[in-house]
Amino acid sequence: MTISEYKKYFKTELSGLYNDSESAFLSAVFIEKIVGFNSFYQRRFSDQELLHDDERKLFDIILELKKNRPYQHILGETEFYGMTFFVNENVLIPRPETEELLEFAIKKIKQHFVILNINRRFTNEVHKRIEESLEAISVEITKKTLKILDIGTGSGIIPLVLKKHFPDAEVSSIDYSEKALEVAQRNADFHQLPINFIHADYLNFELKEQYDVIISNPPYIGIDEQDEIEESVKGFEPTMALFSPTSDALIFYRKIAADGQKYLSDNGLLFLEINQKLGPETLELYSKDLSEAQLIKDLSENDRFIFGKK
Repeated sequence: MTISEYKKYFKTELSGLYNDSESAFLSAVFIEKIVGFNSFYQRRFSDQELLHDDERKLFDIILELKKNRPYQHILGETEFYGMTFFVNENVLIPRPETEELLEFAIKKIKQHFVILNINRRFTNEVHKRIEESLEAISVEITKKTLKILDIGTGSGIIPLVLKKHFPDAEVSSIDYSEKALEVAQRNADFHQLPINFIHADYLNFELKEQYDVIISNPPYIGIDEQDEIEESVKGFEPTMALFSPTSDALIFYRKIAADGQKYLSDNGLLFLEINQKLGPETLELYSKDLSEAQLIKDLSENDRFIFGKK
């Protein structure tokens, strides 16, 4: 079988799962993974016969996809926020909404802590001129001892993206799953970004210090919503990372709100990804004790994020 013939076969066999553009993308991704040809070489050598061993592996991939296994698990990796992350059945596959959360958080952290530091160091006149060109200011000005806490590590995408953008920050991340932490540590080693990973049951864990930033994408799907989740998600991704451990879908947010009162530093920032069906209820948990609390929509116009400032 040639490369072009495999692509046609891939498209036909998986037509019930993927549209034409998705099939073209995925077949090219897997050919590059197995054969080593990028998209240019796949076009250039489209009539080249596949090696028997490569052909067998590519056919096995189709069988796995027919079982609704996520293609990221088959690849063993995924792209997120311009970085490559290892993933497997022990961690959630990163979602686009979490990229939105991080984009918003990075922007806010830069603005907020740069301005705080400028306020401490310059006169009002100088501060005004600097603030006008804030986007051009190096992150080097950011508070050197910035402490960030991520709750619910998973594959480590949130702490690692933040550490990459704020290399001088001290970043810690908590997760209950040892297997998830193994994946996160592998990603940290791959990117050579040091993170303080903490193995703990957050709901029964007492924090020991204050943080300038608390960020989390905790399990927020209620038990009563399980039937609404696709089988490819329920069957292949860790349920403890998806579903609330009790009938209270806000249990993690209540704990984060309580911890925020004690362990979020003065002028500290809070960023949360939330259940789109529980926006107002989640916001209410934070409106009382923060100087600023906002419910923010994602690009699909769903209630998706909470931003808070102490």
